[in-house]
Amino acid sequence: MRVLFVCMGNICRSPTAEGVFRQRLQQAGLLEQVTVDSAGTGDWHVGKAPDSRSSQAALRRGYDLSSLRARQVTAADFDRFDLILAMDQDNLARLQALRPQGRGAELDLFLRRYDVALDEVPDPYYGGADGFEQVLDLIEQASDGLLAEIRGRL
Repeated sequence: MRVLFVCMGNICRSPTAEGVFRQRLQQAGLLEQVTVDSAGTGDWHVGKAPDSRSSQAALRRGYDLSSLRARQVTAADFDRFDLILAMDQDNLARLQALRPQGRGAELDLFLRRYDVALDEVPDPYYGGADGFEQVLDLIEQASDGLLAEIRGRL
């Protein structure tokens, strides 16, 4: 199983999702069976580390994002991944527009798919520290649902 998390710039929400979910897989003993990555629909931050506020909030909860670097979604991702999970409706629409005709990756909203209270992970970039904590809360909840789905598929 191969999962890609996607947000706008790949420095806040999607790397947080990658880090949280990678740890969930490790704890479940499934890290060797599942590929996890993250990307952005935009190219502004390619090659950069996650936003320091995301990294700090994640680290306080035991998630290390320091090795992650931003990259942009490519057409090849639609073949490389089984499931591409967007953080919000705008990025889902961008992914649908980028998706090459007939490519197999399944697209969905991360939170909606796993019945979390909100449909979208709000972008914390222009807000305060509490936004990064909310992102972590939502991603942790949805990650539990994703882990259950993957267990059912393996």
